[in-house]
Amino acid sequence: MFSRLFRKDRGKQIARSLYDSLVRSARRPAFYGADGVEDSVDGRYDMIVLHAVLLMRRLREGGDLGRDLSQRVFDVMFDDMDAALREMGTGDLSVGKKIKEMGEAFYGRAKAYETPLADGDLAALSEAFERNMLEESEPNPDVCARLAEYALKSVKTLDAQPIEALLAGEAPQFAQA
Repeated sequence: MFSRLFRKDRGKQIARSLYDSLVRSARRPAFYGADGVEDSVDGRYDMIVLHAVLLMRRLREGGDLGRDLSQRVFDVMFDDMDAALREMGTGDLSVGKKIKEMGEAFYGRAKAYETPLADGDLAALSEAFERNMLEESEPNPDVCARLAEYALKSVKTLDAQPIEALLAGEAPQFAQA
């Protein structure tokens, strides 16, 4: 009985590992600065969302296990966002509202990116980025086009990685930034 209480949930461990890997990819310096997104809370959130959408899209191709793991990655992501907001000093009464807004933003972006990613449509994906990303400043069409190209290359890179490896917790492989 006690062994079940103290046994770690392997699915949650894998989801945490996958999430940590996607965050490392999203924080690569090549994505930020004059030729990238603004290095800010919102800019970093946009890059994490992009990488999460790419990974979750691939995981869902792994049947029920993949869909479950995709949901677990989402849950880990928003647990992390909750903790980050608290560390930044957001009051307890505001955290829930901000998490709800972030969740709505995530789903909106995921839906906007879904068809262009599936169709490999560079122009439509770039336009989706212009509408949904980089809200702190005027969207730069060149940055959006580069991100769209990166995202489509990452789809191919992730598709080349065996789904079984991802389901076992192997770090997701994204394109070079």
